Amino acid sequence: MAMITNDWLPALDEEFKKDYYKKLFEFVKSEYSTQVVYPPSDDIFNALHLTPLKDVKVLILGQDPYHEPNQAHGLSFSVKPGNDAPPSLVNIYKELNDDLGCYVPNNGYLKKWADQGVLLLNTVLTVRAHQAASHQKRGWEQFTDAIIRAVNEQDRPIVYMLWGKPAQSKIPMLTNPKHLVLTAPHPSPLSAYRGFFGCKHFSKANEFLVQNGAEPIDWQIENI
Repeated sequence: MAMITNDWLPALDEEFKKDYYKKLFEFVKSEYSTQVVYPPSDDIFNALHLTPLKDVKVLILGQDPYHEPNQAHGLSFSVKPGNDAPPSLVNIYKELNDDLGCYVPNNGYLKKWADQGVLLLNTVLTVRAHQAASHQKRGWEQFTDAIIRAVNEQDRPIVYMLWGKPAQSKIPMLTNPKHLVLTAPHPSPLSAYRGFFGCKHFSKANEFLVQNGAEPIDWQIENI
């Protein structure tokens, strides 16, 4: 696991000292040494590396990393260049096209969002190859809850995009009146037609940021 070196370190420092995190660390270390695990270990904390706490404007919450080869790289919903966009991301792009007129790009690499302050966080940060949910309930949820709490404490406009029931289970933690919580069904093909399409979260987020004196996000992912 590549060490966190930016302003997330003091925000999460207490977590690293807790028993659950020590157990989680040993579990993850053992998994990487005995199994095929995604993302690559140096990418586990990419969401934090690429989006410092002081820069967070939007938090998009996913669940597990992708569990097939060469996809996961530490940002929720994003895949490495050279991979087709997975089905949920295809639907995110469809909504972006409908909402803001963004063209659908030829890749699923969302680093441009992270660089602008979109925290692309999964609630679980590792997974065994081909085994969805295989690292759930090992401690990651407690750690990522601490990340969400740190964002909730920030004294500036921040938007949460919570898609689907697991993400929406975090709503009780989001108590900051300066923040905007947007909810919709998950963009997966199973549920996108139940209200993800037409949710207009991307334009709503930008309107909120601008109204509160912050720069909007340029949501257009360019072709590679």
